[in-house]
Amino acid sequence: MMKFTGTHKSTWTAALLAGLCAAAVAHAAPDAPECIQLFNGKNLDGWQPKITGYDLGDNFGDTFRVEDGVLKVSYDAYERFDGRFGHLFYKHEFSDYRLRVEYRFTGEQVEGGPGWAFRNSGIMIHGQAPGTMDKDQDFPVSIEVQLLGGDGDNERTTANLCTPGTNVVMNGKLHTPHCTNSTSKTYHGDQWVTAEVVVRGNTIEHIVEGETVLTYSDPQLDPKDADARKLLQADAKKMLTGGTISLQSESHPVEFRKVELLELK
Repeated sequence: MMKFTGTHKSTWTAALLAGLCAAAVAHAAPDAPECIQLFNGKNLDGWQPKITGYDLGDNFGDTFRVEDGVLKVSYDAYERFDGRFGHLFYKHEFSDYRLRVEYRFTGEQVEGGPGWAFRNSGIMIHGQAPGTMDKDQDFPVSIEVQLLGGDGDNERTTANLCTPGTNVVMNGKLHTPHCTNSTSKTYHGDQWVTAEVVVRGNTIEHIVEGETVLTYSDPQLDPKDADARKLLQADAKKMLTGGTISLQSESHPVEFRKVELLELK
């Protein structure tokens, strides 16, 4: 029997999980793992927006919408971005899963968006419940799988790690930088990219087009962060084993045509 080790094992495992998920959808085998289509391709049923400065559920400017079977983050109702960071939360929380997203960046960044947010979005996992966010809070306390697009010339990795209100462990040590690059390729233009997140126990993998590009463990609340402290003071556990999943709005149009999840019991 062939043995898989290191990166080859991670890539093979991700491919196997993707195959199982696809089989469950295509054939609905009674004994197949249940693949959950978080995005149904028709509407935003099961999702709830939270945009900075607005009440939970207020989808200002129809920022999050579904057109032609695609979930779009759009800004045609914005004159300026003005720090209105948005997150679209799925209704259930999860732990131990494989999440698969197909995304692409389109069009031009809305006026007033920060320079770092050019072709920038993200998948927020292990997040706080949206009802616990302050009205003017920019980002949920979470682990961010940062999605980035290239500018046509320069290298820019995707499926990076950012940690709003959190920390992780890398190479056996507490890792506190806010953002950490993956080892992915750069994806320029409006091509579709497949990003996956595999959460098993306290270990998390980022996978892009079948290749593992980042691995870390022990996600946890950062007691030095003001938003995280509020959660800790409300008796939240410091070590994160699951939480909400949300998609970001950070001032550049982005589309998602697949958001599916396979629970790993």
